[in-house]
Amino acid sequence: MALLINKSCVNCDMCEPECPNEAIVMGSEYYEIIPNKCTECIGYYDEPQCQKVCPISKCVVHDPNYVESEQQLWDKFAKLMDD
Repeated sequence: MALLINKSCVNCDMCEPECPNEAIVMGSEYYEIIPNKCTECIGYYDEPQCQKVCPISKCVVHDPNYVESEQQLWDKFAKLMDD
């Protein structure tokens, strides 16, 4: 499942450089995650780095609109590597 940065984001700039897929971008008000690029860091790390470095509790959460299995995330990772 892709991750989502919610409105509690304070634009601290901690998450964007940590994303190995470059899925985090500045939105109109706060950072956003591009769902088709987010693999929850599968293929790179054991845990999502944006969640790990975010200083705001529960700011980076699972996006209920993009529910994906671990296998789907691995498939997305493989596709991103081919592009």
